[in-house]
Amino acid sequence: MHRYFLILLLGTAPWAVRAADTPDVDGAADRGPLKLSLKRAVELALSPEGNTYIQLSDESLKQAKSRSAEARSALLPDIEAQTSYVTAMRSLAALGLDLAASQTLLGAAKNPPPCTSSPLICGILATSEAPLLEDIAGKIPRVIGPFNSVDVRSRLTQSVFDMSNIRRFQASRAVVRAAKQDRSNTGDQVSAGVAKAYLNALRSDADLEAAEANVKLSEAVLKQAESQKNAGTSTGLDVTRAKVQMANDKQHLLASRNAQSTAHLQLLRAIGLNLDTTVELTDKLSYQPMEPMTLEQARAEALKNRADLKAQAERESAARLNASSVKYERLPTFGLFADYGTTGVDGITTSLLPTRDYGFALKIPIFDGGRRDARRAETASQFRQERTKSNDLHEQVELEIRTSLDSLHSAEEQYQVAQEGFHLADNELNQARRRFSAGVASSLEVTDSQTRMERARDNQISALFAYNAARIDLGKAMGNLQSMIQ
Repeated sequence: MHRYFLILLLGTAPWAVRAADTPDVDGAADRGPLKLSLKRAVELALSPEGNTYIQLSDESLKQAKSRSAEARSALLPDIEAQTSYVTAMRSLAALGLDLAASQTLLGAAKNPPPCTSSPLICGILATSEAPLLEDIAGKIPRVIGPFNSVDVRSRLTQSVFDMSNIRRFQASRAVVRAAKQDRSNTGDQVSAGVAKAYLNALRSDADLEAAEANVKLSEAVLKQAESQKNAGTSTGLDVTRAKVQMANDKQHLLASRNAQSTAHLQLLRAIGLNLDTTVELTDKLSYQPMEPMTLEQARAEALKNRADLKAQAERESAARLNASSVKYERLPTFGLFADYGTTGVDGITTSLLPTRDYGFALKIPIFDGGRRDARRAETASQFRQERTKSNDLHEQVELEIRTSLDSLHSAEEQYQVAQEGFHLADNELNQARRRFSAGVASSLEVTDSQTRMERARDNQISALFAYNAARIDLGKAMGNLQSMIQ
């Protein structure tokens, strides 16, 4: 008994170890907050069980591959087997074999043909031929059966030359390549969406930290005003003014907490995680300078990397091949066929006899009522439509590159100004508090400088957010966002 228990324990141990090593994202709330970096967030979103659009794109790719396999089947041999066992009755009259009513047979019985033999032989035939023919005509059935028919057969057909089907198969392969590029483009879109959601969550964290810092500053200013009042160097108005400022800061803190909760929920939704998961962002909202990028360089990167451009090029190629396939329907098609099997009546008692046929078929289209011409005009229009979409997409890419570069340059300048404004506001606040402590200024200077300090914090956070958002937009426009995230 102990030996069986030990075997069972050893057999289940690998499963326990594997389960312990597997990260359980949905159960992260039981172990504490899920530590999430931007790279990890994108990886989770791009996993097969991640973002919904990734799952839909994977299914679209599978469907395109299935349609390509279906188009390829027209070029491969078609082999089928068939077995039939039939109990049948047949009407000879319906087949033109109604011998019982045959006028030729009955007429021969009544009026036998002239005899060219000796008179003796002719006499014998005259007395025996008529009754025999009448007896045969009376006994031939008009319906035969029931009888059992057995047939075991296999058939093979092979297309040797059909240029239309070849073009359709080539078009289906182009559609598969387009679906693969669409899958990559969906990954880029999802990565950009998750990056924006993560960046928004970082901003909400920074806003919350700034709101908490403002509350602490308000508490310090209030304490300073109360101390000045107790020392007789300020009035109750200074204390009231400090309390009003602190109340405003606490209200902003509550709003910041609600905004942080909403931003984290939106991030979980973008990734595809359970909304009950508690996350802790490991990255911080920071400034990371980029190498200078010219418009020509960004355009070249986009033409080389963007998956949507490649997907549209494949769709245009597929439309061109489909139009070509309709044009080639006017060409003759050539194929081979073969049929072999055994057939007989009542295969149990009678041996089945082999039968076969084989050959080739050449089909030459002559007239189909204008169906091919209509389909050719339709596919040609679809090709022109895809070509128009390609031109429009190139213009859209050009627009995205230009706007993202302009936004990046503007956001970088805004950040530099915000940094300078933050340092100036901090210096002003420190001077105002020292002047208030020395009794040479009122609390109004402190309150004004405190308000400007809070505005400087908000400007700094907004500038950092705009700069990083511009970096994400530029990476998406050039098609290398995922490499930037790595």
